[in-house]
Amino acid sequence: MLGAQTAFRPDLIVLDQTQLIYEPLWQLEPVITSGNSIKLIAEIVSTNWQNDYARKVEDYAILGVPEYWIVDYLDLGGREYIGKSKQPTVTICTLVADEYQKQLFQNNDRLVSSIFSNLQLTAKQDNFEF
Repeated sequence: MLGAQTAFRPDLIVLDQTQLIYEPLWQLEPVITSGNSIKLIAEIVSTNWQNDYARKVEDYAILGVPEYWIVDYLDLGGREYIGKSKQPTVTICTLVADEYQKQLFQNNDRLVSSIFSNLQLTAKQDNFEF
């Protein structure tokens, strides 16, 4: 369970603007306390990749974040997370019940997002439009 001391600063967060009125701190500072306000979080993997693949996956699921992307463009993640071929990978975690179902995308795989159903982006692509 997330404790009162737990806080993350995601690399990218997509908020549900209609839910921000229920956020007690939002008018004073950009702090989100409820998973209902979050549609998607994306983390860009860095040297502390274990946090992105393990700890944050658990915490974001508990918070109820519907979709969590792990963007590992430097293929830093362990083989159990991105495969033995160790290549740039985007992992899209979709919340089903209270656990994430993970789908890995590499090379020219088209990303499949439940939040952005019209997204035309591949794992290898470096520019995109919604």
